[in-house]
Amino acid sequence: MKDAPRFTKVVFIAICAFVVAGILPYTAMAQAGESPWMIRARILGVEPDDDSSTITVIGGKAKVDDSVTVDVDFSYFFTDNVAAELTLTVSPHDVEAVHIPGVGKYDLGDVKLLPPTLTLQYHFIPDGKLRPYVGAGVNYTIFFDDDPGTASSIDYDNAFGFALQAGFDVGINENWAINFDVKKIWLDTDVSAKTALGTVKTKVDIDPWLFGVGLAYRF
Repeated sequence: MKDAPRFTKVVFIAICAFVVAGILPYTAMAQAGESPWMIRARILGVEPDDDSSTITVIGGKAKVDDSVTVDVDFSYFFTDNVAAELTLTVSPHDVEAVHIPGVGKYDLGDVKLLPPTLTLQYHFIPDGKLRPYVGAGVNYTIFFDDDPGTASSIDYDNAFGFALQAGFDVGINENWAINFDVKKIWLDTDVSAKTALGTVKTKVDIDPWLFGVGLAYRF
């Protein structure tokens, strides 16, 4: 798992900042009788937008398929309107080299993505039954458990990305809500594979859309 120590440090720092940043407003919100914490669980559709990927040497493009998975996020409300959200999920994908001159396509196996995403959100109507929000933040994706397929080996570079988000909660009662969420992540990775066609190097602009629906619980 390449760059695992660096990845661990990044996630640890992000989680620490996420928790520590909430210490000051916690007392005021606790006195008001409302917990600042919310947790969500969603079914998640991941749709990569990899049309701009290119493969050097042999030509063609890299193709990453869609995936359906689940995610969990933890939100901390600094005020009624402003919150931070940390989203965790694992997304499996099949990878192919396609449109290769004289070959067509080449199986590059599969890989799992672990892309924790930290966003800062603004909630427009925090006390309404319909509670829309928008957010922006950063993502760090680690690629692991890769199977090279017909290649003899394959290597993915972990990478940072920028994320935008929009969604809304629909209140069920005081604690529970239904959540709908959309994220766009700008993410690219350098991939190197040893194949029967030689060493294939490509920059894959994954740039996924993430569509989620699930339940939210406000403590």
